[in-house]
Amino acid sequence: MAFCSVIFGWDSSDNCYDNTTYTGWHTGYPDSLVRIDPSTYRRVPWDNNVPFFLGEFEDNNHKPLEVCPRQLLKKTISKAHSMGFLPLSGMEFEWFNFKETPKSLNEKGFQNMETLTPGMFGYSIIRSSQNQLFFNTLMDEMGEFNVPIEGLHTETGPGVLEVALLYSTSLEAADRAILFKTGAKEIANRFGIMPTFMAKWNPNLPGCSGHIHQSLWDLNKENNLFYDETQPYKMSKTFRHYLAGQLKCLPDILPFFAPNINSYKRLVEGYWAPTKSTWGVDNRTTAFRVLSGSSKSTRIEVRISGSDVNPYLAMSAAIASGLYGIEHKLELDTDPIIGSAYNDTKCERLPRTLYEAANRMAESKIANELFGSAFVSHFANTRLWECKEFQKSVTDWELKRYFEIT
Repeated sequence: MAFCSVIFGWDSSDNCYDNTTYTGWHTGYPDSLVRIDPSTYRRVPWDNNVPFFLGEFEDNNHKPLEVCPRQLLKKTISKAHSMGFLPLSGMEFEWFNFKETPKSLNEKGFQNMETLTPGMFGYSIIRSSQNQLFFNTLMDEMGEFNVPIEGLHTETGPGVLEVALLYSTSLEAADRAILFKTGAKEIANRFGIMPTFMAKWNPNLPGCSGHIHQSLWDLNKENNLFYDETQPYKMSKTFRHYLAGQLKCLPDILPFFAPNINSYKRLVEGYWAPTKSTWGVDNRTTAFRVLSGSSKSTRIEVRISGSDVNPYLAMSAAIASGLYGIEHKLELDTDPIIGSAYNDTKCERLPRTLYEAANRMAESKIANELFGSAFVSHFANTRLWECKEFQKSVTDWELKRYFEIT
């Protein structure tokens, strides 16, 4: 089938980019080819069981379109397979829920929004039981939609929920993640609830993460290649190379994990989000949290990503940077962080803004090697467009700070 190429040529407000080459006014916005993936077949239980499929873009020669996020992840996974690895992944999301509608939010100017529940109620049985029908419907209908939920609970903050999606092969895991975000919004609407997966909607409350759990297995899915009980923390040599690659590449590919202006409001000290390319063993202040358990459960948790990520891009970045470490036999040159990673003085601070991060990615040899110059140029320019649009805005903070006093 075909779909207008403008899908890669405009932002989330339908404003057309003027700084990308794949499509634009200069191309006339022709159709782009889309191939349906029959293996993604599902039925939508909350929409009369209508059949549902995911697709991906191809170029005019029926080759993978270089700017398509799902194709990028498939390319990354294919490389892993060629190296003898099967990446398994699972995603978690935190998100806020409001007793609002699109109409009410616009009428309020996105001010004085009513959260689903009041107060800070992390891991609360009380709050979940008070919204039991919504909870149960999410669990049941997502399961019927082939997006199985491993865990669902309240997180700290008013109206915050956290979900852990059952792990799978990485492409299926990304499909589940993208469909969960859409499905949660559709289901919530029936209950008069509006979710947001913004990384940080309120300066006084924690942000929302989109953590990625990963491990590498042999192609027969029999052995976890991250596990070696004879090594410190049960981390195999493969695991250590993989983690070293992620640590090295992270500053150059940060927009894959923090893609929006707002993403960087989450990456601040003391709010459960990392600010440096650090690692630790079961340490939630680091960018990469090593979970050293059994041969089945030993894995890495990528904690840098927020709930606002595109799962295909975030998983591509995590896997590709890990494979980079294996290919180059990189060694961990730092010990695991003990205690707060915020106090670490040896590691450089990650880029603080999307503008800084996007420019670094655009110029990075590593990013272009991992993802190809066509994708990096397109993605970096879309992020720089976002920065330009933000620069035009006048925020409430500016009005409150400067309106009277200047």
